[in-house]
Amino acid sequence: QMKKQCDQKLLIRMKTECVPCSLNLNTQCPAGYTKITNGTGIPDCRYYLEIKTRTLSFPGCRHHCMKEFEQPECCQGHWGPDCMGK
Repeated sequence: QMKKQCDQKLLIRMKTECVPCSLNLNTQCPAGYTKITNGTGIPDCRYYLEIKTRTLSFPGCRHHCMKEFEQPECCQGHWGPDCMGK
């Protein structure tokens, strides 16, 4: 019996919003995503504050998140919704 279905595993990565590092400790990833950084996250971004007429930029932190996703796919030589052969 040849396999008809060869699902592809995909990793989807995303980053949370940039916030002051001291506030980033409790930042959660969106539902379904796993946080792959810990503590205050990674200090690789800047966030902006508007003060009266000026916009100031400060170094901030964000977390990296990932989600594993299976994309249904037919094996070679099979196609269609039920992955039928020739």
